[in-house]
Order: sequence, then C-alpha cells, then structure tokens
Amino acid sequence: MLGAIIGDIVGSRWEFNPTNDYNFELFSSKNSFTDDTICTVAVADAILHGSEDFGKYIHSWCRRYPHPMGGYGGRFAQWVKSDHPEPYGSWGNGSAMRVSPVAWAYSDRYNVMRLAELTASCTHNHPLGISGAQAVALAIRDCRQLHRTGICIGADEAKRHGLQEAIRHFGRSVDLKEERVQNRFDETCEGTVPVAFWIINQSRSFEDAIRRAVSLGADADTLGAIVGSIAETIWAIPEWMKKKALSYLPEEMRDVVRAFRTYVHSHTKSSGWVIMSDEEIEALGNDFGVDEMSKKRNLMTVARIWHDVGWSDARTVPEEIVDPCVTCCHPGGNGVCRFGSSSRKARRLTHCPTYLPEPKWLP
Repeated sequence: MLGAIIGDIVGSRWEFNPTNDYNFELFSSKNSFTDDTICTVAVADAILHGSEDFGKYIHSWCRRYPHPMGGYGGRFAQWVKSDHPEPYGSWGNGSAMRVSPVAWAYSDRYNVMRLAELTASCTHNHPLGISGAQAVALAIRDCRQLHRTGICIGADEAKRHGLQEAIRHFGRSVDLKEERVQNRFDETCEGTVPVAFWIINQSRSFEDAIRRAVSLGADADTLGAIVGSIAETIWAIPEWMKKKALSYLPEEMRDVVRAFRTYVHSHTKSSGWVIMSDEEIEALGNDFGVDEMSKKRNLMTVARIWHDVGWSDARTVPEEIVDPCVTCCHPGGNGVCRFGSSSRKARRLTHCPTYLPEPKWLP
C-alpha cells in the first residue's frame, strides 16, 4: 500500500496548483500526506485488527486528523464530523484511492471484491463508487498474482494481463487521448479510474507512473495515490522514495505501515518475482533455446524464484520433481505446461532455467 501513500504525498502540493511539468520536484517542504493516506492507513488498520467495519476505522482516523493538507471533501467532511455517520451515495474517487490494503491482505478474488465493496460502501455506496474501488483492488490483486506464479514476464505483459479483468469490470474504455484528460479536475470514479489505468499503460517505471499522474494537471494527489497503488505491483519502488515518503508520516501511521507489511509477509509467501525488460527476456530465451512464443509468455524467473528458500540459478531440474508436476513443478496445476507442452513426460524442463537443489515443490 506504500505506493498509494507515495503517490498521495508527491501529488499533495499540486492538488489545487496543478502542473504539467513532468520534471517537477517529487518531495519538498510543501508536500504532506492528505486524506488519501489517512483513509488508506485506516483500511490497513482495520485489517490488522481483523475488522470488516472499515467505516469505523476510517471515521476514527479522520477524526484524529481533522485538518489534513487539502482538507476533506464537503460531504465526506460532514460524514467525518457526524457522530452517526451514514453512507451518502457518493461515486467519488475517494473509494478507489483507499482500497489498496485489501488487495495486499487477500489473494482470492472473492474476498478482494467483497472487502473492496465494504471499504467503499461505508461512504461511497453508489454503484460507480463501489465498482471503482473493486476495479483498482482487482488490478492490484491480479498483478500480484502474476508475480506469485514465479514466471518471468516483461512489464508490458504484466500490465496487459494484470489490468484486463479490472478494466472489464469497470466497463469504461482506457483508450484515452491526453488532450481529453489533461488539466481536467474530475473527482469521480468514472473520471479517474480509467485515467489511472491509461497512465499505467503508458508508464515505464514506478517513478515514471507517479510523474505522469501528477503532471497531468488533474486531481494530483488522488490520481497519484491510485496510480501508485497499482504501479507498486508492477515495478519496484526505489528505496529512497520509500524512506522519504515515510518521513512525512506521524509515528502512529508509520507503525501501521510497518505492522501491515509484516502482516502481508506472514500471510502470503513471497515468490521473489522479477520483472524483466523485453530485451532481457529475449536474451534469456536465446540462452536457453526457448521457442518464440514460450519465451515471450512462459519463461520462469532466473536466480530469485522463492529467494527466501535459496533456490539458485542453473539449467536442470531433478527428474523426480518433474514427473509429478502439472504446471512447472506445481502439483495440482491446470495441466497446461508453461513451456509449450501438455505432456508430463515431455516436460523434463529442458527449457526451464530454474534449478531446485533439493526436491521441493514450487508452492
């Protein structure tokens, strides 16, 4: 969820003072966290406490910080002030900017969609408000799932496959023209979520995605938060950006971020995934003689698959692991070999550059 927080902080100074300068200063004394970060932290805190009453946590956290940079939107401000807050039918983009912790805490589609709806419906219970939150959560979830397979893919394929279900769910075109969205301040899910997907599709790195979101001259902090939450699952966040963003947060927020990171790591196994450029994939495919289609879609990561158990880089796999495998050493897979064969016997993984030093299954 740190991607959302970084996008919010970077965009904060430009929310009401938009810029189209791509080379703007990322962090300065004029930046701070806004309601987007507060609500994201609140959702994470609810998950840490095993609660699905997201409204309670969002309400509590926002009351702790009654005057964040940029303030709260009119109707949401009334909701925060109320002692008996009720949803008010919003379809604003506030539902989409705070949802990311759900997609990090859960990997199954059912719970991601169900809980995304709950994070939204305490305030944004209009169908578009709910759908916007679900679409962003689904994009994060699907991109994460791609990486957890242990397959080595290019960032372009990660974007294409990771976003397609989310785009289909929201039901709006992402084939946008810059002149139609630049310098347009739109606080709705309908006017923000497709733009966020469009920006991700244009981007080449995490920082590039954040810069594109903010320099569009739109709702800079919220668009930055949504884009950042998805970009984090496709590209690594530079360490210096993580440290700088965290320095803007009060200690109690940093505590939640740290606790949530620990929670995610303890509840999901890390695959040590690597996103590689198309050029790197091409070179790797040539090294191991993988046919054109396979090397573009199906190569497994080299060197760091399941880094936490120390599997290393080599070109062979013990036969006893291969024979029972259904999908790349994964028992119980779907029967489709990622290296171009549906036959177990044919799959001696001669195309696979991964070596497992002892008989362990890919989880």
